[in-house]
Amino acid sequence: MDEHVDKPETRTEPVPTSRETPVGRSRTRWLVLLVVLVAAGLGAAWYWTSHHAVQNAGRGAGRTAPTVAQPVGAVTVGTGDIRVVLNQLGTVSPLATVTVKTQIAGRLVEVGFKEGQLVKAGDFLAQIDPRPYQVALDQAQGQLAHDQGLLQQAQTNLRRYQTLGHLDSIAQQQVDDQRFLVAQYQGTVQSDQAQVDNAKLNLTYCHIVSPIDGQVGLRQVDPGNYVQTSDASGLVVITQMQPISVLFSVPEDNLPDIIQELRSGATLSVAAYDRSNSRLLATGPLSTLDNQIDTTTGTLKLRAIFANPDETLYPNQFVNARLLVSTMKNTVRIPAAAVQRGEPGTFVYVIEANNTVSVRPVKLGPTDDGNVAVLSGLKAGERVVTDGTDRLREGASVTVPAPKPAQ
Repeated sequence: MDEHVDKPETRTEPVPTSRETPVGRSRTRWLVLLVVLVAAGLGAAWYWTSHHAVQNAGRGAGRTAPTVAQPVGAVTVGTGDIRVVLNQLGTVSPLATVTVKTQIAGRLVEVGFKEGQLVKAGDFLAQIDPRPYQVALDQAQGQLAHDQGLLQQAQTNLRRYQTLGHLDSIAQQQVDDQRFLVAQYQGTVQSDQAQVDNAKLNLTYCHIVSPIDGQVGLRQVDPGNYVQTSDASGLVVITQMQPISVLFSVPEDNLPDIIQELRSGATLSVAAYDRSNSRLLATGPLSTLDNQIDTTTGTLKLRAIFANPDETLYPNQFVNARLLVSTMKNTVRIPAAAVQRGEPGTFVYVIEANNTVSVRPVKLGPTDDGNVAVLSGLKAGERVVTDGTDRLREGASVTVPAPKPAQ
């Protein structure tokens, strides 16, 4: 019998190759990723280089001479008058404002005006009960008559005593005493006359009239009230409306030009516009200058007078005051739209004969009604660009539909 010995079964696992190891598979993935990244980088570099080259080519062409002429708006530089105008905020100020108050105490029995009424100097405004002051006048006149009688009696006696004194019939002392008594009565009569005049004045004060020409405001007290001189609000406020003034301030740097014009005999004109600076309200001459500069603001206050026939200017109204200082005659001027500001400072684009533009620095003066004075840098007859300047460079070609002269 054969012996059969069971041996344990052995299993041989296949040995993985190097490509099939985990380390090998990881290296393969990294190599693929690296190739993709390098390809993407090369593509991006090629795109950026080609695009930047195209942009540089376009910019270089714009600096020299573009292939396509840019359409622009242009005007021909001309000459004309430029007004030197100072535009300042002003306030309408009446030449006279009066708070009508009573000068005596008494009951207000009548009001002779309507609110908002235009009155003349001397027009009746109000009446205070005159009866107490009439009684005081009668009393003062009675006292005056009494003392005048005593004075006349003393004067008659003095003449008699003087006659007797010359005859040595009475003592000289008696004559002198009578003379002094006459002087005393003369003083008393003079005092009585002052009392009469004062009573007459108080009686006149009972009838209140307007002290100025102007417009009556709102009534401050009604008839029947007892009014006194200590009342702060008074009876009514009257404001002069015609003429009226406008107060405004100008910077002290403009003062020499204003004074020079005034000393030459010129009358400077001031135009008053509304707050939006769009509607002309009135025009009038510059009246006066203040006598000192405000150190806190560096400005000087000026006053202009306006006839104000239609009362378009109202007290305490805010207006824009335009002071015409002088006028520059036959000066080179261009539209304000032609002026550019940048690295070279203030400049314009001048259209040359070959329809290319050149940058021209200019020195500017005052601006008036959309035009600006050119002190240097341009001459009449040249053409400047007014529209389409944002697309221009030095030497750019342009096309102008139809040049027009400056207005």
